[in-house]
Amino acid sequence: MEIKNLPEHQKGLAAVFVAALIWSTGGMFIKLVPLEAIQICFFRSALAALVFMVLFKKAAFNFDKFVLINAICYAGLLITFVIATKLTTAANAIFLQYTAPIYVFFLEPLLFKTKFEKINIVTVVLCFTGMLLFFVGELSPGHMLGNAIALLGGVFLAAMTLGMKKNKPENQYASVFYGNIIICIVALPFMFSIGTLTAPTALRLAYLGIIQIGIAYALFSYGIKRTLAIEASLIAMVEPVFNPIWVLIGYGEKPSFFSIVGGCIILFGVITRTVWSNRIKAA
Repeated sequence: MEIKNLPEHQKGLAAVFVAALIWSTGGMFIKLVPLEAIQICFFRSALAALVFMVLFKKAAFNFDKFVLINAICYAGLLITFVIATKLTTAANAIFLQYTAPIYVFFLEPLLFKTKFEKINIVTVVLCFTGMLLFFVGELSPGHMLGNAIALLGGVFLAAMTLGMKKNKPENQYASVFYGNIIICIVALPFMFSIGTLTAPTALRLAYLGIIQIGIAYALFSYGIKRTLAIEASLIAMVEPVFNPIWVLIGYGEKPSFFSIVGGCIILFGVITRTVWSNRIKAA
């Protein structure tokens, strides 16, 4: 069946899946680019900002205080992810970022006066257990620092998740656009020491900015409007699952046994809580 003949819902599911799959390639390309993490952030975000201006036009320039707050959280998320990916394994970087629910489940009831669900406690325990496994046998200072920065990325992801609840739907493009601009400003002082880029490096940077962030986010935005939130959330789990697989194939990096187990525990906790919460709301 041709794509154009698919129902809108199926098109939305396909768009979210492709977006998550593209996002999952970020770790491999970051590993393959022989630049400092902050320099990668500059090129990646500069190109992504251009894509957003072309795709979303005026909507990319909307502004209010929540746009700024979310932009700062988004910038922190992207910077910590790239740094963590350079310092530790890609599996550690992405899975520890997904400890965000630990913070969300505790802060959401406090900030938005929502009911604290008992299943949140179980989810937090599972995520925390999985998180601890990433530090088992980690003796390298670089890996330990990378793991800590990846955890900080989880804090930024949680803050962005909570912030988006206050953000107007039409301003979400702007939050990502300005977040990329903030990254460029922060990274600019580190660009003066950069040398000549080789063709392979330039192509990888172009992919990271134009496709891995810009096009993927456009696909996700298209898909999220045509699917249920739980569907999009579960399909997005493709990213942490495939991220270390691409790195293994393209870079040869093998995650540790404890990292794999810890990642599976975190994903199980997040997925179970998401499905459970959706059933409670539907009841």
